[in-house]
Amino acid sequence: MTNPDNRPSWDEYFMKMANDVATRTTCLRRGVGAVIVKDRRILATGYNGVPTGLAHCSETGCLREQLGVPSGQRHEICRGLHAEQNAIIQAARYGIDIAGSTIYVNTQPCVVCAKMLINAGITEIVYQNPYPDELSQQMLAESGILVREYTGEKEAE
Repeated sequence: MTNPDNRPSWDEYFMKMANDVATRTTCLRRGVGAVIVKDRRILATGYNGVPTGLAHCSETGCLREQLGVPSGQRHEICRGLHAEQNAIIQAARYGIDIAGSTIYVNTQPCVVCAKMLINAGITEIVYQNPYPDELSQQMLAESGILVREYTGEKEAE
C-alpha cells in the first residue's frame, strides 16, 4: 500500500497526466498534452495532432519544418490542432461544461489557445514549460485567469 505522505499533490497528479496525454501526439516538432479538471475530476483531455481521420504529419511531413518557420509562427499552415484546442473540442463534442475549470498543459498556451481558453470560461491555467508568446501572456493577464507555472515542487493540498 502507498504511504499517504508520498502521494503526489493534485498539481503533480494532473501534470503527470498532461505529460502522459502528450505521448499520443502526432506532431513532429513538440508533444503537448492538456487535461481539463474541475473539482479534482477530469473533464477532458487533448494532445496536439491532426484532425481525426487525416494523415499524420509523419506521413505528409511538416510544412512549417520544410519552410524553416520558427516555433510560434505561422500556426495557420500547420495541419494539427493544439492540445488545448483538442481538449476544448472534446468537451464540446460530449456536452461537458468546462466553465470554471482548470487546465493543466505541459506547454504554456499560445495566443490562439489563450483566446479559446478565455472564451471557454477556463479560470486557471497550470503550465509546465514556458512558451514565449507575449500577446498570450498579456491577454491572459487582462482576462483575470489565474496562470501558474508548475515547477514540480510540492504544492499545498
